[in-house]
Amino acid sequence: MSERTALVLGGTGMLKGCADELLARGWQVVLPSRRAEVGLGRAARASLGTRGHVPQQAGRARPVVADWARPEELAERVRAVLDHPADLLVAWVHASYRDDVLRAVAPLLAPRAPVVEVHDSSTVQPVRGMPDPVLEGHPAQQVVLGFVRHGGSTRWLSHEETSEGVLEAVHRALEGRPPSVHQIGEIDTWVMRH
Repeated sequence: MSERTALVLGGTGMLKGCADELLARGWQVVLPSRRAEVGLGRAARASLGTRGHVPQQAGRARPVVADWARPEELAERVRAVLDHPADLLVAWVHASYRDDVLRAVAPLLAPRAPVVEVHDSSTVQPVRGMPDPVLEGHPAQQVVLGFVRHGGSTRWLSHEETSEGVLEAVHRALEGRPPSVHQIGEIDTWVMRH
């Protein structure tokens, strides 16, 4: 059986835990970022091994230096490290780059490969709701990140809470469940109005 490959856009930041989980499950994980190896999680760094040794049972991290502002270049750099089309796309890309980046990497995906799009709460519009999934032909799970309320104060989601919620959407996607929207935390109605 060939190794499954995930392309994780944003996997060296708040989605490190998601990338680490996929690596622990034996996936090859391609991780484009501005400073490829700097932001790798513990499992991703371990998967690179030492002296060419990759731990058994672990997948392989494939860091790629890339910038969202240059989507075609990003796609070419990812293409250079892919052994075969990616079986999964998890994307947390700033809204101003999202469409261009996702369309640039679309040809690198296997047919009908599931997509998990992660959005911050500012992308949710009061009347229109969630933006439409970017890639037609790929079943999409969408995740919107909110905040956590503690008494009279609020805080943003932690890295762990974010990764845990995104992983739920990843599992739904890999199980072939119908496309849906997943809200993690609360979304402020003030954000929805402005």
